[in-house]
Amino acid sequence: MRRVDGRRTVTLNIIPPQDIPLEQGVQIVMSDVVGDLRDQGVIPADITTSISGAADQLAATQAELSTNYIVALVIIYLLLVAIFSHWGYPLLIMATIPLGVAGGLIGLALMNGVGSLLPLFGLRELHQPFDMITMLGFLILMGTVVNNPILIVHRSVENAREAGKNIVEAVKEAVDSRIRPIAIATITTGCGLSPLVFIPGEGTELYRGVGAIVLFGLIGATLVTLTTLPALTVMVLKIRERWRQ
Repeated sequence: MRRVDGRRTVTLNIIPPQDIPLEQGVQIVMSDVVGDLRDQGVIPADITTSISGAADQLAATQAELSTNYIVALVIIYLLLVAIFSHWGYPLLIMATIPLGVAGGLIGLALMNGVGSLLPLFGLRELHQPFDMITMLGFLILMGTVVNNPILIVHRSVENAREAGKNIVEAVKEAVDSRIRPIAIATITTGCGLSPLVFIPGEGTELYRGVGAIVLFGLIGATLVTLTTLPALTVMVLKIRERWRQ
């Protein structure tokens, strides 16, 4: 009998199926296995249970990842403040980040929904769980989605401040002049990520979630950049002009 800290210990090794994420497997073990056995009295109250191994690494990764999100947002904001020499414009640009995250989640859900229908046509089912590796895509996404809004906001501020244009005309010219590089950047990035996301193969299962989050998040953020962001920019510039007057 193995002992830990002088107490008798029984170790049970559990390997979840490949189609079940690690965090989901941990939840199933804690609720459906350990919890159910305790409710039935099979595991007495004086017996302590703990999950170790990959589960411990998962908890440490989740805590570290939450900290990394905050650090990434702070770094992005301070960098934008240094670029624009202004504390308000970076907040306007960073408003696209949560919308990009929402686009990534919606795109992942749609991909799984369509992928579940592929066996009806004789194709391999495409399913990507929302696991820890997939969540890493949000870190990449936060540094990617701000690139296109920077072009719109920076050009609009230059038009309004240096060229002396009307605010609406300044923003309209910024969108007209920057729509081509924004479209090119989005299309090339999307084409580069598409094979990883949509073509099943050996090795793609591990990083398909990261590619899906970045791909769909970038597409969603681009749509917001070309539609909602110009209106927000006009509103902010008008408020700033009234405040200065």
